[in-house]
Amino acid sequence: MAELLTIGEVSQRSGMAASALRYYETQGLISSSRTPGGARRFPRSVLRRLAFVRAAQNVGLTLPEVRAALATLPEGRTPSARDWARLSSTWQARLDEQIAALQQLRDGLSSCIGCGCLSLTRCRLSNPGDVAAAQGPGARWLSPALRRASVVPDAG
Repeated sequence: MAELLTIGEVSQRSGMAASALRYYETQGLISSSRTPGGARRFPRSVLRRLAFVRAAQNVGLTLPEVRAALATLPEGRTPSARDWARLSSTWQARLDEQIAALQQLRDGLSSCIGCGCLSLTRCRLSNPGDVAAAQGPGARWLSPALRRASVVPDAG
């Protein structure tokens, strides 16, 4: 029988808060068994799965995207180096898009704020007559790669 870890042991080993582990379990990213007293017990393999989750989040994937990636693995199997290579190769284009968007943001950062008005609503140079408002809410001229919903960091 595989060695089972308590939630505290998994938290300590993974560097993730116990609350994040419970949340990830409710989201279907990891699973545990229960003792007769109701305490969670995790297989040691959950540590690799959590490392996969953290790495995918660092790439910018949302938890639903991480869940979809993990769902491509055979049931109950820990991601291997081959799995990671296969899945992460599909994320390279996304990273390239994010890098290009961040470079664009960096290169244009001082152009608007440089005048001191700090208002795209009134700015006669960047947004005369607030034409961007017709395109919808939010930062319309910010690259779509940077407008994605931000990843909520776990507590760990």
